[in-house]
Amino acid sequence: MKTLLFLLMALIATSCSKPSTYHTNSGKVFGTYYKIMYYAPQDLHAGIQEAMQSVNNSLSTFSPTSTISRINQNDSTVVADSLFTVVFNTAQQVSTVTGGAFDITVAPLVNAWGFGFDPTKHRTQATIDSLKACVGYQKMALQGGKIVKSTPCLQLDASAIAKGFGCDVVAAYLEKQGVQHYLVDIGGEMVLKGNNPHNQKWKVGVQQPKEDSILISNQVAAILSISNAAVATSGNYRQFYYQDGLKISHTIDPRSGRPCSHNLLSTTVVAPTAMVADAYATAFMVLGNKDSIEAIANNQQLAVYLLYAQGDSIQVQYNDRFEPYLVR
Repeated sequence: MKTLLFLLMALIATSCSKPSTYHTNSGKVFGTYYKIMYYAPQDLHAGIQEAMQSVNNSLSTFSPTSTISRINQNDSTVVADSLFTVVFNTAQQVSTVTGGAFDITVAPLVNAWGFGFDPTKHRTQATIDSLKACVGYQKMALQGGKIVKSTPCLQLDASAIAKGFGCDVVAAYLEKQGVQHYLVDIGGEMVLKGNNPHNQKWKVGVQQPKEDSILISNQVAAILSISNAAVATSGNYRQFYYQDGLKISHTIDPRSGRPCSHNLLSTTVVAPTAMVADAYATAFMVLGNKDSIEAIANNQQLAVYLLYAQGDSIQVQYNDRFEPYLVR
């Protein structure tokens, strides 16, 4: 009788459980668009949105009440939350490795060149020189849960790492729900796990850049087959403007205080986390192709694919660790 009752209960439980299927959620966050695809019994969009909102509450410079905005306002009462702490520590590590090519204290310069959360396009060389005194990752530290600045004019901008981190936070939420197959895409930064709906590794296209064009290119420079990794792409070919006949790129070199002017058009990085991939993709856009490859020569976790202009053509350069991901 007990055996029969057990079998009956098991049959009822099985019949009531929902089979897993691929769900797709999309929308807008962090000033860009997201698309999440995952294999699960139920729709998890509400939890995904909550995870993304937690990142926004911590790292959005467009929200006056976020942790990073309060730090920029020199609010002495703000204590760094766990999300901010992870991003801050990672940013400092990448800054050290890249010799300051990546630096989240670049906010005053990004604003001065017209691309940040408080943009202006009116500046002089004297203005840039004075703002450089307010920039430098060595001029701040996290002590006792609080950011200590060597100068109060120091301001942080995590936009070059927060989208990637947002992907990681969503991926962590999906993992907590037991999801083993997913693609998390926020503004082109991605985390990929398991297989796609065709039971294959996820396929990711690297866009062919069009120099000096704000149009989206339909051409693909490369296709990647990737799983259990993160990928991020940064480029100078769509976010720019012209002033006095000069091209002003959105990628600002924190060291010189000026927009980058070399021939590197885009960089794609594969890394264990989207946060790390995002940060290095930005750093490489500052360093240029030669210095980027040299910077990670001994790094066994980063794969990089670079597209740069040479005359009227676009050339490709990548390290050995990137080759296994290439389909074409």
